[in-house]
Amino acid sequence: MICIPVDVPQSVCEIDDELKAIYHSKDTVCIWVFQTRTDRNRFMDETIGMSKAERQAYFDQHFAPSIA
Repeated sequence: MICIPVDVPQSVCEIDDELKAIYHSKDTVCIWVFQTRTDRNRFMDETIGMSKAERQAYFDQHFAPSIA
């Protein structure tokens, strides 16, 4: 196991792990948060092999709340 110390906000820690999808590269860690475990699993299944930018675009299109 590799552990990298970070200062994660408590609000993120309190979110059920089954509602979070985590992506990392050599210089970034991204955490997407979903309403349901089903949404999180669908996101994971449908974004396999995508880059961070592609995953973010997919999340924005399918899961992000619309701003009216």
